[in-house]
Amino acid sequence: MIIVTGAAGFIGSCIVAELNKRGRGDLILVDHMEEDKEGNLANKKYKAYYEKDDFLELIKSEAFQEKIECLIHMGACSSTTLQDAEYFRINNLEYTKTLAQWALKHNVRFIYASSAATYGDGSAGYNDDVETIRRCQPLNLYGKSKQNFDLWVLENSFMDKVAGLKFFNVFGPNEYHKGEMRSVVAKAFQKVVDEGKMSLFKSYRRDYKDGEQKRDFIYVKDAVDVVMFFFDHPQVNGIFNVGTGNACTWNQLASALFKAVGKKPKIEYVDMPEELKERYQYFTQAEMSKLRQNGYKKPFTRLEDAVLDYSAYLKKHAYL
Repeated sequence: MIIVTGAAGFIGSCIVAELNKRGRGDLILVDHMEEDKEGNLANKKYKAYYEKDDFLELIKSEAFQEKIECLIHMGACSSTTLQDAEYFRINNLEYTKTLAQWALKHNVRFIYASSAATYGDGSAGYNDDVETIRRCQPLNLYGKSKQNFDLWVLENSFMDKVAGLKFFNVFGPNEYHKGEMRSVVAKAFQKVVDEGKMSLFKSYRRDYKDGEQKRDFIYVKDAVDVVMFFFDHPQVNGIFNVGTGNACTWNQLASALFKAVGKKPKIEYVDMPEELKERYQYFTQAEMSKLRQNGYKKPFTRLEDAVLDYSAYLKKHAYL
Protein backbone atom coordinates (compact mmCIF):
# COMPACT_ATOMS: atom_id res chain seq x y z
CA MET A 1 0.00 0.00 0.00
CA ILE A 2 1.08 3.56 -0.74
CA ILE A 3 -0.08 6.66 1.13
CA VAL A 4 -0.35 9.96 -0.74
CA THR A 5 -1.19 13.07 1.28
CA GLY A 6 -2.41 16.19 -0.46
CA ALA A 7 -3.87 13.63 -2.84
CA ALA A 8 -6.73 15.84 -4.01
CA GLY A 9 -4.37 18.75 -4.56
CA PHE A 10 -2.30 19.71 -7.57
CA ILE A 11 0.90 17.66 -7.51
CA GLY A 12 -0.61 15.00 -5.25
CA SER A 13 -3.44 14.15 -7.64
CA CYS A 14 -1.00 13.99 -10.56
CA ILE A 15 1.08 11.51 -8.54
CA VAL A 16 -2.05 9.43 -7.97
CA ALA A 17 -2.71 9.51 -11.73
CA GLU A 18 0.81 8.25 -12.43
CA LEU A 19 0.55 5.49 -9.83
CA ASN A 20 -2.76 4.41 -11.39
CA LYS A 21 -1.09 4.46 -14.80
CA ARG A 22 1.47 2.03 -13.39
CA GLY A 23 -1.33 -0.26 -12.29
CA ARG A 24 -1.23 0.75 -8.64
CA GLY A 25 -4.67 1.12 -7.11
CA ASP A 26 -3.58 0.01 -3.63
CA LEU A 27 -3.52 3.61 -2.48
CA ILE A 28 -4.57 5.40 0.68
CA LEU A 29 -5.34 9.03 -0.05
CA VAL A 30 -5.30 11.85 2.49
CA ASP A 31 -6.43 15.45 2.08
CA HIS A 32 -8.91 18.05 3.20
CA MET A 33 -11.58 17.63 0.54
CA GLU A 34 -13.35 20.66 -0.81
CA GLU A 35 -15.87 20.71 -3.65
CA ASP A 36 -13.49 22.41 -6.09
CA LYS A 37 -10.95 19.59 -5.64
CA GLU A 38 -13.31 16.75 -6.50
CA GLY A 39 -12.38 16.71 -10.17
CA ASN A 40 -8.78 15.89 -9.28
CA LEU A 41 -9.83 12.50 -7.88
CA ALA A 42 -12.59 11.69 -10.36
CA ASN A 43 -11.91 8.34 -12.02
CA LYS A 44 -8.87 7.69 -9.82
CA LYS A 45 -8.44 4.24 -8.30
CA TYR A 46 -7.68 3.92 -4.58
CA LYS A 47 -8.54 1.77 -1.58
CA ALA A 48 -9.33 4.39 1.04
CA TYR A 49 -9.60 8.13 1.61
CA TYR A 50 -9.06 9.94 4.93
CA GLU A 51 -9.56 13.55 5.90
CA LYS A 52 -6.20 14.92 7.02
CA ASP A 53 -7.18 15.42 10.69
CA ASP A 54 -8.65 11.92 10.97
CA PHE A 55 -5.55 10.42 9.40
CA LEU A 56 -3.28 12.32 11.78
CA GLU A 57 -5.16 10.93 14.77
CA LEU A 58 -4.78 7.39 13.44
CA ILE A 59 -1.05 7.93 13.06
CA LYS A 60 -0.61 9.54 16.47
CA SER A 61 -2.56 6.80 18.23
CA GLU A 62 -0.76 4.01 16.35
CA ALA A 63 -4.19 2.83 15.19
CA PHE A 64 -3.15 2.71 11.55
CA GLN A 65 -2.55 -0.96 10.84
CA GLU A 66 -2.11 -1.29 7.06
CA LYS A 67 1.26 -2.42 5.74
CA ILE A 68 2.72 0.62 3.97
CA GLU A 69 5.46 0.63 1.36
CA CYS A 70 5.82 4.39 0.92
CA LEU A 71 4.37 7.63 2.27
CA ILE A 72 4.42 10.45 -0.30
CA HIS A 73 3.65 13.60 1.66
CA MET A 74 2.51 16.44 -0.60
CA GLY A 75 -0.09 17.86 1.78
CA ALA A 76 0.44 21.40 3.09
CA CYS A 77 -0.96 24.91 3.02
CA SER A 78 0.90 26.47 0.08
CA SER A 79 -0.42 30.03 0.31
CA THR A 80 2.39 32.56 0.01
CA THR A 81 0.18 35.39 1.27
CA LEU A 82 -1.46 33.86 4.38
CA GLN A 83 -0.20 35.56 7.54
CA ASP A 84 -1.04 32.94 10.20
CA ALA A 85 2.24 31.69 11.63
CA GLU A 86 0.59 29.32 14.10
CA TYR A 87 -1.45 27.64 11.38
CA PHE A 88 1.67 27.07 9.29
CA ARG A 89 3.47 25.66 12.34
CA ILE A 90 0.72 23.17 13.10
CA ASN A 91 -0.46 22.30 9.57
CA ASN A 92 2.85 22.26 7.72
CA LEU A 93 5.67 21.76 10.22
CA GLU A 94 4.26 19.66 13.08
CA TYR A 95 2.04 17.55 10.82
CA THR A 96 5.03 16.67 8.67
CA LYS A 97 7.19 15.88 11.69
CA THR A 98 4.56 13.45 12.97
CA LEU A 99 4.33 11.63 9.64
CA ALA A 100 8.10 11.49 9.23
CA GLN A 101 8.60 10.05 12.72
CA TRP A 102 5.92 7.46 12.11
CA ALA A 103 7.43 6.47 8.76
CA LEU A 104 10.92 6.16 10.20
CA LYS A 105 9.64 4.11 13.14
CA HIS A 106 7.82 1.70 10.82
CA ASN A 107 10.52 1.53 8.13
CA VAL A 108 8.30 3.22 5.55
CA ARG A 109 9.81 5.15 2.64
CA PHE A 110 9.16 8.88 3.26
CA ILE A 111 9.13 11.38 0.40
CA TYR A 112 8.02 14.91 1.20
CA ALA A 113 7.48 18.23 -0.57
CA SER A 114 9.73 21.10 0.33
CA SER A 115 9.76 24.25 -1.80
CA ALA A 116 11.96 26.71 -3.66
CA ALA A 117 10.23 29.33 -1.50
CA THR A 118 12.80 28.36 1.14
CA TYR A 119 15.50 30.14 -0.90
CA GLY A 120 13.94 33.56 -0.36
CA ASP A 121 15.51 36.28 -2.49
CA GLY A 122 18.17 33.86 -3.71
CA SER A 123 21.06 35.73 -2.11
CA ALA A 124 22.31 32.42 -0.66
CA GLY A 125 22.06 30.80 -4.10
CA TYR A 126 19.89 27.91 -5.26
CA ASN A 127 22.17 25.00 -4.49
CA ASP A 128 20.62 22.08 -2.62
CA ASP A 129 23.76 21.39 -0.56
CA VAL A 130 23.58 21.38 3.23
CA GLU A 131 25.44 24.68 3.65
CA THR A 132 23.04 26.58 1.39
CA ILE A 133 19.98 24.93 2.94
CA ARG A 134 21.12 26.15 6.36
CA ARG A 135 21.62 29.73 5.10
CA CYS A 136 18.22 30.10 3.41
CA GLN A 137 16.07 33.06 4.44
CA PRO A 138 12.48 32.59 3.17
CA LEU A 139 10.41 35.67 2.36
CA ASN A 140 7.03 34.33 3.54
CA LEU A 141 5.53 32.10 6.22
CA TYR A 142 4.90 29.26 3.78
CA GLY A 143 8.58 29.20 2.85
CA LYS A 144 9.57 29.38 6.52
CA SER A 145 7.39 26.37 7.36
CA LYS A 146 9.13 24.34 4.65
CA GLN A 147 12.56 25.62 5.68
CA ASN A 148 11.93 24.71 9.30
CA PHE A 149 11.16 21.13 8.38
CA ASP A 150 14.24 20.88 6.15
CA LEU A 151 16.31 22.13 9.11
CA TRP A 152 14.63 19.57 11.39
CA VAL A 153 15.69 16.84 8.95
CA LEU A 154 19.27 18.14 9.07
CA GLU A 155 19.36 18.60 12.84
CA ASN A 156 18.11 15.06 13.43
CA SER A 157 20.50 13.47 10.93
CA PHE A 158 17.67 12.14 8.74
CA MET A 159 19.25 13.21 5.42
CA ASP A 160 20.16 9.61 4.63
CA LYS A 161 16.71 8.31 5.62
CA VAL A 162 14.16 10.53 3.81
CA ALA A 163 13.79 12.34 0.48
CA GLY A 164 12.82 16.01 0.45
CA LEU A 165 11.93 17.72 -2.83
CA LYS A 166 12.29 21.48 -3.28
CA PHE A 167 9.74 22.14 -6.01
CA PHE A 168 10.30 25.27 -8.08
CA ASN A 169 7.51 26.85 -10.19
CA VAL A 170 5.34 23.84 -11.01
CA PHE A 171 2.44 24.31 -13.43
CA GLY A 172 0.09 22.03 -15.31
CA PRO A 173 -3.21 20.11 -15.20
CA ASN A 174 -5.09 19.64 -11.92
CA GLU A 175 -4.31 23.09 -10.50
CA TYR A 176 -7.75 24.44 -11.40
CA HIS A 177 -8.89 24.58 -7.76
CA LYS A 178 -6.04 26.82 -6.61
CA GLY A 179 -7.70 30.17 -7.34
CA GLU A 180 -5.18 33.00 -7.15
CA MET A 181 -2.44 30.48 -6.39
CA ARG A 182 -2.80 28.93 -9.87
CA SER A 183 0.04 29.38 -12.32
CA VAL A 184 0.03 32.42 -14.59
CA VAL A 185 -0.62 30.10 -17.55
CA ALA A 186 -3.81 28.82 -15.93
CA LYS A 187 -5.02 32.26 -14.85
CA ALA A 188 -4.27 33.97 -18.17
CA PHE A 189 -5.36 31.25 -20.59
CA GLN A 190 -9.01 32.21 -21.08
CA LYS A 191 -8.28 35.92 -21.33
CA VAL A 192 -5.64 35.24 -23.98
CA VAL A 193 -8.11 33.09 -25.90
CA ASP A 194 -11.00 35.56 -25.60
CA GLU A 195 -9.24 38.94 -25.71
CA GLY A 196 -5.77 38.21 -27.06
CA LYS A 197 -4.00 39.85 -24.13
CA MET A 198 -2.64 39.14 -20.66
CA SER A 199 -1.10 40.94 -17.70
CA LEU A 200 2.29 40.60 -16.00
CA PHE A 201 3.74 42.45 -13.02
CA LYS A 202 5.96 45.45 -13.57
CA SER A 203 9.52 45.24 -12.33
CA TYR A 204 10.66 47.44 -9.45
CA ARG A 205 14.37 46.78 -9.89
CA ARG A 206 16.53 48.62 -12.42
CA ASP A 207 18.39 45.43 -13.36
CA TYR A 208 15.17 43.75 -14.54
CA LYS A 209 12.91 45.17 -17.25
CA ASP A 210 9.15 44.59 -17.03
CA GLY A 211 8.40 40.91 -17.59
CA GLU A 212 12.09 39.98 -17.54
CA GLN A 213 11.96 38.62 -14.00
CA LYS A 214 12.96 34.95 -14.19
CA ARG A 215 11.60 31.71 -12.78
CA ASP A 216 12.53 28.07 -13.10
CA PHE A 217 9.22 26.81 -14.50
CA ILE A 218 8.76 23.02 -14.38
CA TYR A 219 5.86 21.13 -15.93
CA VAL A 220 3.94 19.01 -13.45
CA LYS A 221 4.49 15.86 -15.55
CA ASP A 222 8.25 16.33 -15.09
CA ALA A 223 7.83 17.04 -11.37
CA VAL A 224 5.88 13.78 -10.99
CA ASP A 225 8.58 11.89 -12.89
CA VAL A 226 11.10 13.10 -10.31
CA VAL A 227 8.85 11.99 -7.44
CA MET A 228 8.56 8.56 -9.04
CA PHE A 229 12.34 8.36 -9.40
CA PHE A 230 12.61 8.61 -5.61
CA PHE A 231 9.80 6.10 -5.23
CA ASP A 232 11.68 3.68 -7.51
CA HIS A 233 15.07 4.32 -5.85
CA PRO A 234 14.56 4.17 -2.07
CA GLN A 235 18.32 4.14 -1.55
CA VAL A 236 18.54 7.75 -2.82
CA ASN A 237 17.92 10.16 0.04
CA GLY A 238 18.53 13.78 0.99
CA ILE A 239 17.04 17.14 0.02
CA PHE A 240 16.93 17.83 -3.71
CA ASN A 241 15.88 20.63 -6.02
CA VAL A 242 13.07 19.86 -8.46
CA GLY A 243 13.31 22.38 -11.26
CA THR A 244 14.73 22.34 -14.77
CA GLY A 245 17.96 24.21 -14.10
CA ASN A 246 16.95 26.72 -16.79
CA ALA A 247 15.35 30.00 -15.72
CA CYS A 248 12.97 31.66 -18.20
CA THR A 249 11.40 35.11 -18.15
CA TRP A 250 7.73 35.81 -17.65
CA ASN A 251 7.79 37.33 -21.12
CA GLN A 252 8.98 33.99 -22.52
CA LEU A 253 6.18 32.23 -20.68
CA ALA A 254 3.66 34.71 -22.07
CA SER A 255 5.02 34.32 -25.60
CA ALA A 256 4.70 30.54 -25.30
CA LEU A 257 1.06 30.89 -24.25
CA PHE A 258 0.18 33.28 -27.07
CA LYS A 259 1.85 30.92 -29.55
CA ALA A 260 -0.01 27.92 -28.11
CA VAL A 261 -3.39 29.55 -28.76
CA GLY A 262 -2.42 31.17 -32.06
CA LYS A 263 -2.45 34.81 -30.93
CA LYS A 264 0.03 37.66 -31.35
CA PRO A 265 1.57 38.71 -28.00
CA LYS A 266 -0.11 41.64 -26.27
CA ILE A 267 1.12 42.10 -22.71
CA GLU A 268 0.03 44.73 -20.19
CA TYR A 269 2.41 45.35 -17.29
CA VAL A 270 0.49 46.07 -14.11
CA ASP A 271 1.39 47.30 -10.63
CA MET A 272 2.44 44.68 -8.13
CA PRO A 273 0.43 44.60 -4.88
CA GLU A 274 2.26 46.49 -2.14
CA GLU A 275 2.33 43.43 0.12
CA LEU A 276 4.27 41.48 -2.52
CA LYS A 277 6.94 44.04 -3.37
CA GLU A 278 9.18 43.20 -0.43
CA ARG A 279 8.69 39.44 -0.79
CA TYR A 280 8.96 39.06 -4.55
CA GLN A 281 11.52 36.69 -6.07
CA TYR A 282 13.08 38.24 -9.17
CA PHE A 283 15.11 35.18 -10.10
CA THR A 284 14.97 31.48 -9.33
CA GLN A 285 16.97 28.74 -10.99
CA ALA A 286 17.45 25.30 -9.53
CA GLU A 287 20.94 23.85 -9.36
CA MET A 288 20.21 20.35 -10.66
CA SER A 289 23.61 18.63 -10.57
CA LYS A 290 22.88 16.79 -7.31
CA LEU A 291 19.78 15.09 -8.75
CA ARG A 292 21.65 14.21 -11.93
CA GLN A 293 24.61 12.82 -10.01
CA ASN A 294 22.22 10.59 -8.07
CA GLY A 295 20.93 8.96 -11.24
CA TYR A 296 18.02 10.98 -12.63
CA LYS A 297 18.55 10.99 -16.40
CA LYS A 298 15.30 12.15 -18.04
CA PRO A 299 15.33 15.49 -19.87
CA PHE A 300 12.93 18.22 -18.77
CA THR A 301 10.23 19.49 -21.10
CA ARG A 302 11.00 22.77 -22.87
CA LEU A 303 8.83 25.64 -21.60
CA GLU A 304 7.23 26.22 -24.99
CA ASP A 305 6.37 22.52 -25.36
CA ALA A 306 5.01 22.31 -21.82
CA VAL A 307 2.75 25.35 -22.30
CA LEU A 308 1.49 23.91 -25.58
CA ASP A 309 0.68 20.58 -23.94
CA TYR A 310 -1.00 22.27 -20.95
CA SER A 311 -3.09 24.48 -23.24
CA ALA A 312 -4.81 21.37 -24.59
CA TYR A 313 -5.88 20.50 -21.02
CA LEU A 314 -6.97 24.07 -20.26
CA LYS A 315 -9.10 24.22 -23.39
CA LYS A 316 -11.13 21.23 -22.20
CA HIS A 317 -10.66 21.75 -18.44
CA ALA A 318 -9.22 18.23 -18.52
CA TYR A 319 -7.44 16.37 -15.73
CA LEU A 320 -4.51 14.00 -15.48
